[in-house]
Amino acid sequence: MAELQFLRHLSLAPGQHPVGRLHLSAASALVRCAGQLYVVADDELHLGVFAEGDAAPGQLLRLFAGELAEGKAERKAQKPDLETLALLPAMPGYPHGALLALGSGSKPNRQQAVLLMLDARGAVQGAPRRIDLGALYQPLHAQFADLNIEGAFLLGEHFILLQRGNQGQAANAAVRFAWSALQAWLLGERGEVPMPETVESLALGELQGVALGFTDGAALADGRWLFSAVAENTTDSYRDGACLGAIIGLVEADGQIRRLATLDAQWKVEGLAVQQRGERVLLSLVTDADDPQIAASLLELELDLPG
Repeated sequence: MAELQFLRHLSLAPGQHPVGRLHLSAASALVRCAGQLYVVADDELHLGVFAEGDAAPGQLLRLFAGELAEGKAERKAQKPDLETLALLPAMPGYPHGALLALGSGSKPNRQQAVLLMLDARGAVQGAPRRIDLGALYQPLHAQFADLNIEGAFLLGEHFILLQRGNQGQAANAAVRFAWSALQAWLLGERGEVPMPETVESLALGELQGVALGFTDGAALADGRWLFSAVAENTTDSYRDGACLGAIIGLVEADGQIRRLATLDAQWKVEGLAVQQRGERVLLSLVTDADDPQIAASLLELELDLPG
């Protein structure tokens, strides 16, 4: 088992949460930018904003109008299920880059994205821009009977979406788009929906007899990429199951997969951000306990990269 360092709970300042919770409970993706940690939670309508290296309670930034039900089942049915958060570079209308949060696509109401402008300090600026992902996800629904997008990141000139598999035999896959075409569509400069350049199935294996499924991914400077995956004992993308453990893995340029670390089953790791330090990486990780009463955690893990 890899040694994780617990850094903090994702606590919130009083008055931030619409139903009075003092924490985020279902962290699903993480971006580090200019001293800020941005976190989406799959059962919220807000973005969490936390100061890096500081245990002070975080703030919430609203992404969607309205309110979600307090009951777990009703909330699950209503939520936009934001499972990914990607940091985008400067582009037309966004001179300092942007954040892009994407819904999982597992249900019709989960096919929405939010684009957030960043200012020169890396802080969110202006109102969120919402994007309907129905047309982008349509060919993916044809390819995957149980679509569940759980990771998104820029890798060179390509934008990668990670399809999460499960115990019901849904495949794990990396869906690769040309970034130039996807960027133009996201910005409304191109009416034609970009099609994936490649869809590559990836065999992640199992833990304790339960299939591993992607939960997030992050690019490395040399064209390889890291991912987190969990063994969740569920047969579809909607129902939760017991987490039997998690791994951190590496995908080589040729598609070869290497397991770098196995994580204790108490941590259902759903999001990661990477700082590369030569042949070592420092990973920041966020968790989801599938229980609204349990605060998500921020963890840290340092690993050697194989040559």
